Amino acid sequence: MRNDIDDIDKMELLKQITTSQFMKVDLALYLNTHPSDKHAIKKYNYYVMLCKGLRETYEINYGMLTQHDSSNSSLWQWISEPWPWESDANFKIEREDI
Repeated sequence: MRNDIDDIDKMELLKQITTSQFMKVDLALYLNTHPSDKHAIKKYNYYVMLCKGLRETYEINYGMLTQHDSSNSSLWQWISEPWPWESDANFKIEREDI
Protein backbone atom coordinates (compact mmCIF):
# COMPACT_ATOMS: atom_id res chain seq x y z
CA MET A 1 0.00 0.00 0.00
CA ARG A 2 1.36 3.41 -0.94
CA ASN A 3 2.04 6.01 1.71
CA ASP A 4 2.24 8.84 -0.85
CA ILE A 5 -1.39 9.95 -0.98
CA ASP A 6 -0.92 13.26 -2.77
CA ASP A 7 -1.03 12.05 -6.39
CA ILE A 8 -3.37 9.06 -6.64
CA ASP A 9 -6.22 8.59 -9.09
CA LYS A 10 -9.77 8.17 -7.81
CA MET A 11 -10.13 4.39 -8.15
CA GLU A 12 -6.69 3.71 -6.68
CA LEU A 13 -7.56 5.95 -3.75
CA LEU A 14 -10.84 4.05 -3.23
CA LYS A 15 -8.92 0.75 -3.26
CA GLN A 16 -6.52 2.04 -0.63
CA ILE A 17 -9.37 3.35 1.53
CA THR A 18 -11.15 -0.02 1.29
CA THR A 19 -8.06 -2.04 2.18
CA SER A 20 -7.07 0.24 5.06
CA GLN A 21 -10.63 0.10 6.47
CA PHE A 22 -10.55 -3.69 6.20
CA MET A 23 -7.25 -3.77 8.09
CA LYS A 24 -8.72 -1.58 10.84
CA VAL A 25 -11.70 -3.91 11.29
CA ASP A 26 -9.57 -7.05 11.13
CA LEU A 27 -7.06 -5.74 13.65
CA ALA A 28 -9.85 -4.52 15.95
CA LEU A 29 -11.35 -8.01 15.96
CA TYR A 30 -7.95 -9.48 16.76
CA LEU A 31 -7.40 -6.97 19.55
CA ASN A 32 -10.72 -7.98 21.11
CA THR A 33 -9.09 -11.30 22.00
CA HIS A 34 -5.47 -10.09 22.30
CA PRO A 35 -5.78 -6.68 24.00
CA SER A 36 -2.16 -6.51 25.17
CA ASP A 37 -0.52 -7.21 21.79
CA LYS A 38 1.51 -4.03 21.41
CA HIS A 39 2.54 -4.82 17.83
CA ALA A 40 -1.12 -5.21 16.78
CA ILE A 41 -2.04 -1.97 18.58
CA LYS A 42 0.74 -0.17 16.72
CA LYS A 43 -0.48 -1.56 13.38
CA TYR A 44 -4.09 -0.66 14.23
CA ASN A 45 -3.11 2.93 15.05
CA TYR A 46 -1.14 3.13 11.78
CA TYR A 47 -4.19 2.07 9.75
CA VAL A 48 -6.45 4.47 11.65
CA MET A 49 -4.21 7.38 10.70
CA LEU A 50 -3.65 6.12 7.14
CA CYS A 51 -7.39 5.70 6.57
CA LYS A 52 -8.08 9.17 7.95
CA GLY A 53 -5.53 10.72 5.59
CA LEU A 54 -6.80 8.75 2.60
CA ARG A 55 -10.40 9.73 3.31
CA GLU A 56 -9.46 13.41 3.67
CA THR A 57 -7.50 13.29 0.41
CA TYR A 58 -10.43 11.67 -1.36
CA GLU A 59 -12.94 14.24 -0.09
CA ILE A 60 -10.70 17.19 -0.98
CA ASN A 61 -10.17 15.91 -4.52
CA TYR A 62 -13.36 14.02 -5.38
CA GLY A 63 -16.11 14.99 -2.95
CA MET A 64 -18.02 13.18 -0.23
CA LEU A 65 -17.12 9.59 0.49
CA THR A 66 -20.12 8.91 2.73
CA GLN A 67 -23.09 11.03 3.57
CA HIS A 68 -22.62 10.69 7.34
CA ASP A 69 -18.90 11.27 7.85
CA SER A 70 -18.15 14.10 5.45
CA SER A 71 -16.94 17.50 6.49
CA ASN A 72 -17.04 18.87 2.95
CA SER A 73 -18.79 22.23 3.19
CA SER A 74 -18.54 23.42 -0.42
CA LEU A 75 -21.24 21.29 -2.04
CA TRP A 76 -23.51 18.39 -1.09
CA GLN A 77 -22.16 15.91 -3.65
CA TRP A 78 -23.44 12.64 -2.25
CA ILE A 79 -25.98 12.06 -5.01
CA SER A 80 -23.59 12.90 -7.88
CA GLU A 81 -21.38 9.82 -7.48
CA PRO A 82 -22.09 6.35 -8.95
CA TRP A 83 -24.14 4.15 -6.64
CA PRO A 84 -22.49 0.98 -5.27
CA TRP A 85 -24.34 -1.28 -7.71
CA GLU A 86 -23.14 0.70 -10.75
CA SER A 87 -20.02 -0.65 -12.47
CA ASP A 88 -18.20 2.70 -12.25
CA ALA A 89 -18.27 2.45 -8.45
CA ASN A 90 -16.63 -0.99 -8.28
CA PHE A 91 -13.11 -2.24 -8.60
CA LYS A 92 -11.20 -5.47 -8.13
CA ILE A 93 -8.60 -5.73 -5.39
CA GLU A 94 -5.65 -7.77 -6.55
CA ARG A 95 -4.26 -10.21 -4.03
CA GLU A 96 -0.62 -9.73 -3.13
CA ASP A 97 1.39 -12.84 -2.41
CA ILE A 98 2.55 -12.86 1.17
